[in-house]
Amino acid sequence: MTNDLYLVIGVVVLALSIPPVLGALLDHRAPRVPAIMILIGGGLVTLAVTQQPGGYTLEDIPNAFVRVIGQFIR
Repeated sequence: MTNDLYLVIGVVVLALSIPPVLGALLDHRAPRVPAIMILIGGGLVTLAVTQQPGGYTLEDIPNAFVRVIGQFIR
């Protein structure tokens, strides 16, 4: 369960870092905060993938989201 949680949080942080990166690049600013977000999200995803026996496939990612959301709803 913790690996799924790491994966879900990492994917969400990575997804949330995309608009600030684009905004910073369009405004000709250095994307400092988005770069930190990418490092954190990438680190969480890497941690989840390396600790999961057999790793994750692309088909496992939606199932991980469902398991994590289901755990919080239940």
